Amino acid sequence: MARVLASKMGFTSLRRTQARTFRVRIVTADADLEFGCEVLDQDVPKEEPLVLNFLAKFYPENAEEELVQDITQHLFFLQVKKKILEEEVYCPPEASVLLASYAVQAKYGDYHPNVHKPGFLAQEELLPKRVINLYQMTAEMWEERITVCYAEHRGRTRDEAEIEYLKIAQDLEMYGVNYFFIRNKKGTDLLLGVDALGLHIYDPDNKLTPKISFPWNEIRNISYSDREFAIKPLDKKADVFKFNSSKLRVNKLILQLCIGNHDLFMRRRKVDSLEVQQMKAQAREEKARKQMERQRLDREKRLREEAERARDELERRLIQLQDEALMANEALLRSEETADLLAEKAQIAEEEAKLLAQKAAEAEQEIQRIKVTAIRSEEEKRLIEQKKLEAEMLALKMAEESERRAKEAEQLKQDLQEARESERRAKHKLLEITSKSAYPVPALPPECLSFDFKDTDMKRLSMEIEKEKVEYMEKSKHLQEQLNELKTEIESLKLKERETHLDILHNENTERGTSKQSNFKKVR
Repeated sequence: MARVLASKMGFTSLRRTQARTFRVRIVTADADLEFGCEVLDQDVPKEEPLVLNFLAKFYPENAEEELVQDITQHLFFLQVKKKILEEEVYCPPEASVLLASYAVQAKYGDYHPNVHKPGFLAQEELLPKRVINLYQMTAEMWEERITVCYAEHRGRTRDEAEIEYLKIAQDLEMYGVNYFFIRNKKGTDLLLGVDALGLHIYDPDNKLTPKISFPWNEIRNISYSDREFAIKPLDKKADVFKFNSSKLRVNKLILQLCIGNHDLFMRRRKVDSLEVQQMKAQAREEKARKQMERQRLDREKRLREEAERARDELERRLIQLQDEALMANEALLRSEETADLLAEKAQIAEEEAKLLAQKAAEAEQEIQRIKVTAIRSEEEKRLIEQKKLEAEMLALKMAEESERRAKEAEQLKQDLQEARESERRAKHKLLEITSKSAYPVPALPPECLSFDFKDTDMKRLSMEIEKEKVEYMEKSKHLQEQLNELKTEIESLKLKERETHLDILHNENTERGTSKQSNFKKVR
């Protein structure tokens, strides 16, 4: 819609002989411009720079089906988001949190805890001030609630997140409604609401629930004379609804909105024109192309992650093998040291055994010498007998010690042989580990590096797109459950004294189980 408006205007009337600063803004719906006249010659502020803002004048019934091009969808998303944040459109707290999470998904993409750390939404305006003031919650608590919902939207693109935002917003009671102050014949102040579905009459204190509604397909004629406006129903027996507006200019604007919305209402219920069909076909092809591109990128990302995991596993295995080789080398060194020590001990034991044998031989010689001199005297004999006994005991002791040392030497020789066998096994294990330390890096199959677009893929994706429309109806139940869950979580922190009049009306409607669609059907 914004694209059509810009193409019609063409900015031909904004040309000047010298460069000028030109921003664009329209603050009211009745600030219409005559495209055949220069802008500055019309009823616009004479200040510089002149600020204009192009907005969508007519709201779609179903944003997902009617907003064909991505740029139109994005601009309309920004417009609806701005109206909700500025509280021109009432939005309940639980829906505000969910809408904020989709807005974050559209701006930041998928949630990553390492990137989107606490405080990353501190500078973002995501919730209406009315909602923030209604609950006893800090900015960190709100961010935590939004982030929990944000993390569930993983995998959605910007366009998908924006369309989900609009699908929730279009169910709000004040979405797309232009309000005008009017008076009926009795002089009672009322509000007239004009939207994509029809005309609605509201009490000035209740903009959520209309008292009377006139669907476009049940209105036969709309006209005004001076300040009096008349709505003639299709049923000729029904009374004509008349009211007065404050200004003639307001009547002109109301009539323009009625004609435009009625024309769009009837056009939606007819077969699309050839131009619209071509635009939708191009949009479907573009969406299918983007989806295929996204699938290709996802596949490449998955393959890259698998290759990185394989590389990490190889690096981990290499480090493990290096550690095992180091431990085996250390064990080998310890085995060599043990073998040397045992060999040294065996040599010492052998030398001690030889020394003991020599002492035993000397003791035996001493016994023989004592026997020769034993006959000298009885005293000497007694002494000799005593010395003989001592020598025999010493010889016996020396013999036992020699035998023990011999056994110890034999044991040390066996330990030496075992140590050398352990050394041989450690060397063999080291050679085995060294031979296994090189691992080939798996090569990616060449067919994973290319992707061909085929007609069968396009048809399959088109069928999947149609299937998604059916699945949306099933997901709406999940959406309502999610809204109820959010409402339950934050209900305990609500400050009742800060509830606005619209909050009270919304709660009453919720308790009665009424919605925008049910109200519309009921008042008909």
